Formats: sequence, C-alpha cells, structure tokens
Amino acid sequence: MKNALSSIRGRLTVRYTLALALIVLAFSAGVFIFVRGRFFRQLDRELGREFALIAGEIAEDLGDLSEIEPEGSPRIFAALRGGEFAYRSAPFLKSGLPASAALSGPGLRTVRTSAGKRFRLKIGPVKNGLVLMAAMSEEPIRESLAALLVILALAFPIALALAAVGGYILAGRLLAPVAAMARQARAIGAESLSERLPVVNPDDELGRLAAAFNQMLARLEDAFERLRRFTADASHELRTPLTAIRSVGEVALQEGLDPAAYRDRIGSMLEETSRLTHLVESLLELTRADSGRLRLNRAPCDLGALVGKAVEDLRILSEERRQTLTADLPVGLRVFADGDVLRQAVVNVLDNAIKYTPPGGEISVAVSARPGVVGIDVADSGPGIPAAHRDKIFERFYRIEKDRTRETGGSGLGLAIARWAVEANGGSIEVLDRAPQGSVFRIVLPQCGEPS
Repeated sequence: MKNALSSIRGRLTVRYTLALALIVLAFSAGVFIFVRGRFFRQLDRELGREFALIAGEIAEDLGDLSEIEPEGSPRIFAALRGGEFAYRSAPFLKSGLPASAALSGPGLRTVRTSAGKRFRLKIGPVKNGLVLMAAMSEEPIRESLAALLVILALAFPIALALAAVGGYILAGRLLAPVAAMARQARAIGAESLSERLPVVNPDDELGRLAAAFNQMLARLEDAFERLRRFTADASHELRTPLTAIRSVGEVALQEGLDPAAYRDRIGSMLEETSRLTHLVESLLELTRADSGRLRLNRAPCDLGALVGKAVEDLRILSEERRQTLTADLPVGLRVFADGDVLRQAVVNVLDNAIKYTPPGGEISVAVSARPGVVGIDVADSGPGIPAAHRDKIFERFYRIEKDRTRETGGSGLGLAIARWAVEANGGSIEVLDRAPQGSVFRIVLPQCGEPS
C-alpha cells in the first residue's frame, strides 16, 4: 500500500476514488431524502382524500356510522364525540392505534403502535360535533425505503471498486507521457544533449512541461558546447606560449651564445611569459565574473574623464603604428558605474581598434549624450567586420581569421571582457559597419541618476 501511494498514479487513484465516494454518498443521501419525501407527500395526499371522503359520507348519514363502512372495507377510521369514541372501524380496532391519539388535536402526525407499526394519522372536526380520525399504514413506504437503502448500500462498494479500477487505468493513460519523458530523460547524457523529450500534445500542461525541459536541454547543450569550445581554445592558447618558452630555452641551451644573444633569448621568453600571464589573468577575471564573485563598486563618475584616461594610456601604441587617434570628450556627462571595470572595457575596445587598423589609419573616440543615455563610439578605418561575425566577436576566443597571429589578433578575450564589463554596469555594446571602411564599436550606458 505504501509503495502504491508513493507513486503519482496511486495517489491520483486514491484521491479520485475518495472524491467519487463523497459524491456517491451525497448523491445517495439526496436520492433517499427525495424519494422519502415524495412517498410521504403522496401518502398525505391519499390520506387527505380518504379523510374527505369519509367526512362527506358522515355528513350525509349521521345515523348509524357503521353503515358508512361496507363489509370488508380496508378503511382505518374512528369518530369521536366529546373525547370518546363514537365509532371505530374494524381495521382501526385491528391496527392497535391507541385511544390517546384522539387527545392530540387536529392535524397530521405519525403514530407508532405498541406492536411497533407506524401509521399516518389525520384528525379533524366534521359535522354534528364529531371528530374524525383517519389513518393509513406507513409500513409499505418504510419497506420500500428499506429496500432502497439496501440497494444503495450494495451499489456503493461496487461503484467504488469500479471507480478505483477506472481511475487507475485513466491515471495510467494520463501519466503515460510522463513515463515516456522519464525514460527519455534517463537516456540523455552529456554526449546526447541534442536529444529531446517527446511532446505528445504541446497545448496541455504535460506538453508545456516537456517543451520547457526541451528548452532547458537546448540551453544545456549550448552551455556544454561553449564549455568544450572554451576548454579547447584555452588549452590551445595556454599551450602556445608555453611551447614557445620551452623551444627558446632548449635552443639557447644547445647553442653556444654570447651574453647578448642569451639576453635576447631571455627577452623572448619574458615576452611569452608576459603574454601567458595576461591570458591567465583574463581567464581568471572572466571566471570570477561568471561566478558572481567579482563585486562592483558603482558610483557616479565623469565619463569623459574616464574615456580620456584610457585614450592617453593607449596613445603611445597608436603612435608606434603611425595611426591618428582623435577624441571628442565633453565634460559633465556622468554615469553610474564602476570606473575601473568600465575603463577596462574602453581600453579593450580601443586596443582592438588599434590592432586591426593598418599603419597610417585613423581611430576616433567620441562621447555623446542621448535622451536618458550616454554613448561611447570607437570608430576605426580597419578592414571592417562582416555581418555574419558581428554577433560572435564578443564570444571568448572567437576570431574572424583562425590563422591570425597572436601578435596581431591577441588571445580573443578582450572583447568578451569588454562586453561583460559594460553589461555589468547596466549598459550594452554592439558593433556597427562604418562607411566606406572600418567598424564602430558603440557602448551605451544609462545617465547618472538612472542606475540599472
């Protein structure tokens, strides 16, 4: 019993059976009350007609009352005068009705004899000072009601048994999609996340539940795929500088070099070490951001001053590449943000523009106000970004050209960090096409006083 009740099917069957039991009990009680009332109302009407008929006959013949009772008549009646019986019919005498009934006054009532039989009694005055007492037996009605009770009592357990069996079968059919979903869900693993649960009827509750699980599986599949890609890309990115360091070191040990050459080899190793350190720090920063452990200290800050500092920090890189870097930075535009985190986003976007803009190209940075928001536009005259890649360049380790060198293309984490930094401060970042050539990275933030 305990195992049966531990399943939804068993609990549904029990609850369905109990609910039907209450309904059957209420229905049976209603039927019994209705039939009983109808029987007794019919008896009262018949007794009233009998009373009127006898009263009419008494009014026509006030002589010998026995003459109004034909021989063998089943009428149960008596006439009283002055509280004493003036006449009693033979059926009345056989019924055992007590004489004290005459003292109860006019009206309808049920009287029980000493033998336990019940009679419906009507008492009322008639002509010549007589009081008529007419009666009818209630026993046929009570026997019929008793038979009805027996039928209902016998039908009740049969109905419950049929309800339990029907409820168990019905619950099984209703829960069949759940069992199918459970079987399919048990078969889905990390290597088969592309499979989906069956949706029998997308419009009912179980269909919507299956659809919700399928959406969750799609999100898990996407997350697993991104995790696999991230792991593979991170392993590749980490392996490359380590391999370079090892190769430079092995070659230096095998060759007899002068101190200047050794210093050159050590410098190369330090460059790779610096690149590796930057990559690890970027990965750690993204990991902390994903886990929610990176706390932001948001406060009002001047966006023009913040962007200006980032521009000055990277100006030397643009000068080395003979690029023209211009900035339009009005003062007084304030945003509610973590200045250090937001500055990192601007630095990463600007560094990306410098890397992909050819020598002699132009880069412009502009801060402007729009209704309710402040925007930062970083425009370059580089090769531009095809439309098919614009939604993906903010993904980790994503590169438009897979064979691009790391000296030119970096690790592929800068724009991912920039997107996180902007969104963590309540803003958004997108890339637009620039005519006739180049790209525009646009950062939009709510103005100060409207923190998100």
